[in-house]
Amino acid sequence: MIEKDNKKIIRSWAFFDWANSAYNLVITSTIFPVYYVAITTTEAHGDEVTFFGKTFINTVLSNYALAFAYLVMVVLLPILSSYADAKGKKKFFMKLFTYIGSFACMGLFFFKLETLEAGIICFVLAAMGYVGGVMFNNAYLPIIASTDNQDKVSAQGFSYGYVGSVILQLICFVFVLKPELFGITDKSLPAQISFLLVGIWWFVFAQIPFKALPKDVPQEASVGEGIVKSSFGEFAKVWNQLKRMKFLKTYLIAFFFYSMGVQTIMLAAAGFGAKVLKLESGSLIAVILIIQLVAILGAWLMSLLAKKWGNVNVLIIVVLVWIACCVYGYSIVNELQFYTLAAIVGLIMGGIQSLSRSTYSKHIPENTTETASFFSFYDATEKLAIVIGLFSFATIEGLTHNMRQSIIALASFFIVGLIFLVLLRKIERKELLKS
Repeated sequence: MIEKDNKKIIRSWAFFDWANSAYNLVITSTIFPVYYVAITTTEAHGDEVTFFGKTFINTVLSNYALAFAYLVMVVLLPILSSYADAKGKKKFFMKLFTYIGSFACMGLFFFKLETLEAGIICFVLAAMGYVGGVMFNNAYLPIIASTDNQDKVSAQGFSYGYVGSVILQLICFVFVLKPELFGITDKSLPAQISFLLVGIWWFVFAQIPFKALPKDVPQEASVGEGIVKSSFGEFAKVWNQLKRMKFLKTYLIAFFFYSMGVQTIMLAAAGFGAKVLKLESGSLIAVILIIQLVAILGAWLMSLLAKKWGNVNVLIIVVLVWIACCVYGYSIVNELQFYTLAAIVGLIMGGIQSLSRSTYSKHIPENTTETASFFSFYDATEKLAIVIGLFSFATIEGLTHNMRQSIIALASFFIVGLIFLVLLRKIERKELLKS
């Protein structure tokens, strides 16, 4: 039995966020989107690209590719997590997805317009690797931290992630903004080196949690069972528990809707700045750095407020701020307004990510061995939300050729999420009265 609240183990666990958050910042939020728009926008075809014989708007293609990656993971995660719980394979799958994601990022080193198809495939595999690794890492939170400590430990993980990603981002900046220092004349090479560094960083630092986290032990009942029987048996077991847990069911619905907005904004922010506001790459990268740095404060601030006011109440406040940000984002026209919005988004992004994870973790049955299976529902919910959010964002842009219309659509997701959070607060009060 692992000792909960062991500081060394918690620090090692947090280094997984340190390792993989570089992917989230460099590949999904900053350098890759800017590089991708630059190489796929040509004088001959404008912002249209041909992918396996079909024509797409460049940003629509990348959004669809991400949506496809997440949709595949929505299907796979419940099955793989159930098998991992039954057979004691959490760390095995955590390693597997990490290696898929990190090597796919290294493969993006060769991404140019001429290798568009191969580049998009690596982009999809990197996303799948990130999603899978995060899910199995999340499953360790209720194992390594007591219920009272999970808000703080979750915030610590996200804080490590923000700090680690910013450090690597700054290293990448040197190549992107000052290529002449290294005698680089190929304009594509600085971004390609950044993708390679992300893969190496992800692979190397992931070894810290891999070494420290406890070994898995298979459940006695699953010994000798095949993958199909053990996977679906475990899945059915957790599903039947979850159906009877009114708080978690309602929470997942609320989380689903507000995650559509949060995750889509995070993934589409750089593309919006580049295409709508015509911001230079240096300005876009600075904006994303602001978001990451302020997010550190947001994660810790929301953890402290949750201790005082309760997780659900703080989530309601944060979602209200997100709605206001959508309205403001629709109307911004200059760089200063974009910076202001970035600072606010950073604060609430760090808070809502950290608090969402710990809120779910705190309501998983204590001493359960099915932590990966329970978190597969959480992560699958989030990724399905991203699929629908990205699909909606891309489809609206494709129909209107106007990203601003897509931003307003995101506000409706937050409003529905807010309604379910208010219902959740009532459920929480009833449960407290019963106890």
